[in-house]
Amino acid sequence: MKRPTFNEINITPLTDIFLVLLIIMMVIAPMLDQQGLKLAIPEYVEQNEQNQNEESKILTVIVDENNNYYIDDVQIPVNNLKDEITQRTKILNEGLMIEVMGNSNHGAVVKLMDIARNTGVKAISITEI
Repeated sequence: MKRPTFNEINITPLTDIFLVLLIIMMVIAPMLDQQGLKLAIPEYVEQNEQNQNEESKILTVIVDENNNYYIDDVQIPVNNLKDEITQRTKILNEGLMIEVMGNSNHGAVVKLMDIARNTGVKAISITEI
């Protein structure tokens, strides 16, 4: 007696694999939206530089090629940066302007942004000088 030949493909294991992959993607997808930085592009407004300095309440930090931080032309060590930003943002409370020199390290800028965000700065702008 011969057994009948089986001519159909069993797709049950295939559907199980697809369902597991679908569940994994549904769990991971919301986590992907939480990463990244929220950046807002500032509008360019041409003003007199003297007039801007009198009215501006924005703290400016310069990052040079050697990844040193400067506030008002005074070099600030990394370990004092958080205290300095906290103290100065009490007066200059409209945000932080990071002026980056061309060859500075990306990590130094991100470290400054993290420190500023942890001290409560809400608006951060970056420009290259």
